[in-house]
Amino acid sequence: MEERVCENQDYAETQCENNKFLHQSKEDVGKKSYHCDIKGKTVTKYKDIGEHKSLHTISNVYHCEICDKVFTTDSSFSSHKLTHKVIKPYCCDVCGKTFSQNSNLTLHICTHKGEKQYQCYNCGLTFSCKDDLTVHNCTHTGEKSYQCDTCGKTFSKNYHLTRHIRTHTGEKPHHCDICGKIFSENYYLQRHKRTHSGEKPYHCDICAETFSRKEHLTRHIRIHTGEKPYHCDVCDKTFTQNSHLISHMRTHTGEKPYRCKVCGETFSQSSLLNCHIRTHTDKQYQCDICGEAFLCNDDLTVHKCTHTSKSLFHCDICGKSFSQNSRLTLHMRTHTNEKPYHCGICGKSFSQNFCLTRHIRTHTDAKPM
Repeated sequence: MEERVCENQDYAETQCENNKFLHQSKEDVGKKSYHCDIKGKTVTKYKDIGEHKSLHTISNVYHCEICDKVFTTDSSFSSHKLTHKVIKPYCCDVCGKTFSQNSNLTLHICTHKGEKQYQCYNCGLTFSCKDDLTVHNCTHTGEKSYQCDTCGKTFSKNYHLTRHIRTHTGEKPHHCDICGKIFSENYYLQRHKRTHSGEKPYHCDICAETFSRKEHLTRHIRIHTGEKPYHCDVCDKTFTQNSHLISHMRTHTGEKPYRCKVCGETFSQSSLLNCHIRTHTDKQYQCDICGEAFLCNDDLTVHKCTHTSKSLFHCDICGKSFSQNSRLTLHMRTHTNEKPYHCGICGKSFSQNFCLTRHIRTHTDAKPM
């Protein structure tokens, strides 16, 4: 390494020792290697070697013999040692999660109780954890010091930026050991693992029903409270979920964002598109007399009547035929748009009772037997 003499005569000997790093040749700087002559530690940045050497001048320094980290207080050193021993003596009675510090357990318990002890002095909004309050305060101050080099979006915390960058890179570093599925964040991985374990750590204090996801519990509680926080500005109708409001707004705007790639027909809901796609692909109901295939069993039943001469019920509007009058009644609602079955939770209406029953499960998180 080419060494140059420091011409600043006002520097003390120790200062000049550190200052000589500033006079390295460009070739040496590219190597990014700074060596501590006291403990033998090597770092890649000049500022890091300066910070590292300053630790040797502090009188009461606690040094970890496992990872070489240095701490200036006994309490921080004691907490750090637990990370090597993997001792987590503090256990949550609700979900069984363990923690190395009691303070972390206390914060975690608040997520189950719904307690929000940290309040914003600007708007009064409360949070269960101090970090969330800190992030929220930035919405008032406008402080966003971390910027994405790709799209220019700014963030109040570095980990928010790191998480955002993965939307550009597609990185998914968190891997499920059971099924191999990958996720961009550990939070989503832990939530996914509950689909394997069947764990449902979130429980309703009113009816004791349990849920695997916190947002499902929040949505369920509205059944008891009657709360409908999502409001339509056009017709004043209210909804328990934002997704219901979004779907409802399409009745006003006429928006049909779901497009069939085969024929180009558009639909307001993904479920309608999925049903439509089958008209291009599946004809699984086959007549055992003539071999003709149909998309749905009802059409096959009507077709078989042509072989048996069984009486048919005809639609006066489109001419479609049905083997049962009840089927014709249901069909007529596609012309009249009659929806006699109403959801008592969100007010949504349906033309058939089984559609209402299926819809109600979206509120209760219940799964069909």
